[in-house]
Amino acid sequence: MDYSKAGLRKEEYDALKARLGREPNDLELQIMGVMWSEHCSYKSTKPLLRLFPKDGDRVLLGPGENAGVVDAGDGLGLAFKVESHNHPSAVAPYQGAATGVGGIIRDIMALGARPVASMDGLFFGDPEERKTQALADGVVKGVGGYGNCVGVPTVGGKTVYHESYRGNPLVNAFCAGLVPTDRMVSSQTASAGQKVLILGSKTGRDGIAGAAFASVELAEDGSGVPSIQIGDPFTEKLLIEACLELRDKDLLVSMQDMGAAGILSSSSEIAAKSGIAMTIDFDAVPLRAEGMEPWEIALSESQERMLLIVEPEKVDQVMAVAGKWELDCAVIGETEKGDHYRILWKGDTVADMPASVIGSDCPEIPWPSKRPENLEDRWNFDLDSLPLPENWNEEILNLLGSHSHRSRKEIFEQYDSMVQTNTVIGPGFPVSAVRIEGTDRLAVMSMEAQPFMCWLDPYNGSAEVVARSCRALAVAGAKPAGTTDCLNFPSPEKPEQFWTLEQSAKGMAEACSSLKCPVVSGNVSLYNETANGPILPTPLVGTVGFVENIEELLRSGDWSEGDRLFYVGMPNPRLDGGSYLLNKTGRIWGKPLDFDGELENEFILRAIETAKRRAASSGMPIAGGGLAVALAKEAGASGLGASISIPCPTRRDVLLFGEGGPRAVYSVPKNRLVLFRALWKGYAVTEIGQVGGDRLTLDNLVDLSVSEIRESWNL
Repeated sequence: MDYSKAGLRKEEYDALKARLGREPNDLELQIMGVMWSEHCSYKSTKPLLRLFPKDGDRVLLGPGENAGVVDAGDGLGLAFKVESHNHPSAVAPYQGAATGVGGIIRDIMALGARPVASMDGLFFGDPEERKTQALADGVVKGVGGYGNCVGVPTVGGKTVYHESYRGNPLVNAFCAGLVPTDRMVSSQTASAGQKVLILGSKTGRDGIAGAAFASVELAEDGSGVPSIQIGDPFTEKLLIEACLELRDKDLLVSMQDMGAAGILSSSSEIAAKSGIAMTIDFDAVPLRAEGMEPWEIALSESQERMLLIVEPEKVDQVMAVAGKWELDCAVIGETEKGDHYRILWKGDTVADMPASVIGSDCPEIPWPSKRPENLEDRWNFDLDSLPLPENWNEEILNLLGSHSHRSRKEIFEQYDSMVQTNTVIGPGFPVSAVRIEGTDRLAVMSMEAQPFMCWLDPYNGSAEVVARSCRALAVAGAKPAGTTDCLNFPSPEKPEQFWTLEQSAKGMAEACSSLKCPVVSGNVSLYNETANGPILPTPLVGTVGFVENIEELLRSGDWSEGDRLFYVGMPNPRLDGGSYLLNKTGRIWGKPLDFDGELENEFILRAIETAKRRAASSGMPIAGGGLAVALAKEAGASGLGASISIPCPTRRDVLLFGEGGPRAVYSVPKNRLVLFRALWKGYAVTEIGQVGGDRLTLDNLVDLSVSEIRESWNL
């Protein structure tokens, strides 16, 4: 077989031969083509990922495991991660999205955690096009169909529409789970003399070469598409309960989800991480298709499967648990001393390579980087050329009803957000929150992405993504404990696109370091482009934190009659890169604000204290659409109006619709006014009005009924 047909570059093939000291056979070449693919090896981004801070006060497990884990208190850890399933969702929306949900759930299970919450980041093309509507419908049904059946609540997410995602939608699945810290399971703890087992569904031909498929651009004619993975959430539910029982009975040495590259990836990763050798017998693998060849067995991505490492004397107990839950289970190999990874088939050795070469030894690629020549043209926004609105009521309602801000209820109403009965804040709010059973504590989560700002200024736009996620947690009362990232970008082989990826990673790294929010897990998805062009740079984060009890959780959309309203934060936002400018002009342009870590940290500390001291009855971080959209959403969700007057040191449209920087709107009851003012003393804070009635008025410019707001917002 030619190395290029396996997906290897000439330099990689030469490096492989040097490491092996010989020519690889055809099966070995196919194996390495997948394991050294972008999807499995991160060969283009490893140097960038090293920039991210990984340590923090609450971090128990960082990058390198199936998911990150932060300390949730009371002997519990919160495991969480986000993964992409972009390419499969483009060609088979329902199954692509469904198996994305299933895969991220198994990543959490692999640590011995029970999945307790999920979120999804969805990015589609023009919503007016039939193709987008059909694709989005399939994706949403896939997310809901799998998550609802498996019993994990979908509590939040992020949805963005833009023409760049027309042929290449993004589906980023997030999951969080709880695990007793003394019972966490690792993928790095195997040793020689143990048995390798496969648990779950039988192995078929679905999803073969999926990892390699995710490492190339999507062809317009659909060529090169492998068979897509098929999900079975009911088997996944059984698998969850079986894995938790195995954990509780102390029957596991190590465990790994079978995701991309299936048996091959999961087994070789455990071997490489644990520093051991492994022999796998493909004749022992339970198959559901006849006549499967070794390469098909190795690379099948059949769903609902886990790889277990078990002490020999405990194998019978594991088999009994599998039988109880009606799951297939078989011993397929053993761990040994050394560094070899050997595959047996029909009694013969058909592949034999060092585990370290397969699992962790792919050469990194130093792609050339070049600043886009038209970058400053994107920034060339002349504010003076933008006329002020003639009708402010229409301006606010149009923006609120635009595809940027319209409620996503048609999406999240298809999800079961209340299963497990621990959801406190579900979809449709800046944060989501779930109770941690057995404690008073709540886990608070936020998902954020800002592709428009990242296209204009990848460094500061990506820093803003991290900052927005942390601000949302802080306003709710939670200190950010850690984040997980999904870097969705086009091909790194084009210098201007790699520069954008590079700058984005650096901006995220600065923000995470400044805000003491370590990156504990994540995913990179490259080659997101079609013949029509690349997607916008889309770094996404899912950030988590905790509040000690429900009384310290500050909600949004919870105004009370008579509350005083306060606008806190920097008085000089920008329209640049914001949704108002896009909605008004149809263009993404301008220069987003520079990230200011000192200002962000001061805001976060004060916001957390405001919630903890119960100094406000409602809080809304100001994000997309600016102050006007934040006020309108608060009024719409609360069902109450307000009378507002705001001093304006700049253009009124900039004040009302500008974005960027740490800002929020608070409603404060009269008996908490003194405390609230004391907490924000020395920070930019302005009292702007009072809650009451059923109309939102602003000086002599805005006069909207709450019912008008709710109708435009799609509530």
